[in-house]
Parts: sequence; structure tokens; C-alpha cells
Amino acid sequence: MYELASDGSSTPVPTLRLSSAEQQWFACYTRARHEKQVAARLQLHRIESFCPVLPRQRQWHDRVKVIEWPLFPSYVFVRCAKSTLSRVLGTPGIVTVVSSNGAPVPIDAEEIENVRRFAAALRASGERVEPVPLVERGTRVRIISGPFVGVEGLVIEHRGRNRVLVGLEAIAQSWEIEVPAACMEPIRESRPVFGGSVRRAERGRRSYV
Repeated sequence: MYELASDGSSTPVPTLRLSSAEQQWFACYTRARHEKQVAARLQLHRIESFCPVLPRQRQWHDRVKVIEWPLFPSYVFVRCAKSTLSRVLGTPGIVTVVSSNGAPVPIDAEEIENVRRFAAALRASGERVEPVPLVERGTRVRIISGPFVGVEGLVIEHRGRNRVLVGLEAIAQSWEIEVPAACMEPIRESRPVFGGSVRRAERGRRSYV
């Protein structure tokens, strides 16, 4: 386990005695601005957690204050056996564990290590980053800012850039627009997305058949 220090670094502390085969990483969704409190409570219960934070300046009425801001707001990562997730969910501040079809979704350990490297590099370089939704090709999204706010469409990859198709399936017609990732959010509910193939659009076709 890693103990979170005030500067965002981590040091190992004793953890639950479980075999590596039993332990997996999971993402826990927390109440807003409860990430560090949740990580501290998990630490007290000897449950390994990871909450990467970065320094960020905040302007107060009389001064500028540097605070530790979560790299992933409202998320704390937990490493434990799936059978102990009920104990994790009992931690004050945790709302749920990220799941798919009712089953908790494990995260590959290398992904967590990659985030550790990323957070360490950000802290060392002082680079400022803002989280944006991770949208993959074929994801149905809703545009949340800009002139197309409220419009829904399908993400395609076009010459290395994310573009969105907006169309009417009934008449087999669509239009292609370029939208920054920060201006869109995935639509999580299960809904049909046009009747044609994404590959056709990626070849430059503007309509589905």
C-alpha cells in the first residue's frame, strides 16, 4: 500500500495479506471533494488506495493559496480482492464502484502504474492539465458546449482528429463536424446509433447506406 503525503507522494505501509492473484484495482466513485478523505479512511483500514493529486493555485479574497487537487475528481482507485469490495463500499464518502452490467470492472495494474508516472511527470514539470472525457471511435456522445451544444452524434476518427457524425437514420443522411474532446460527453444509456457502418464514414463518406 502507498500512504499519501501532503505533497502527493506516497510511501508503502502494511496492507491486507492477500495473494497478488486475488488483488485487483478498481475505481471508486466518491462524493464531490471527498477524494482525499476517502483515501485517508481506506489507509486507516489498511486497504491499498491511490489518489493522485497535483498542486493548483486558488485565488482567495485576500491571497493565493496552493491546494492539492485530485487528478481524477470524484475518483479513488482501490486495490483489493473482489470479495472485499463490500468492505470498501462501507467507507464514508464512497458512492459506488465503477461497474459494467452489474459487475465491478477491474483496472489493469499497468494502467495504474502509467497514471503514477504521468502524475509524477506533471508534478515535476509543473504542466497544467484539465480532465476531458475519454471518447473512443464509435462512442455516442452529447456536445456540452460551443455552437452545437445539446446535439448528439457518433465519434469517428478522421485524419487523426476526433470528429462527430450527426445524422438522421430515417433518411440515411449524416453530417460531419469537428468537436474538441472537452466539449463532448459520452452518452451512457443504451441507444441505437445510426444504422450504417462507422468505417464508411472514415473513408470520407457523408451518408450511410
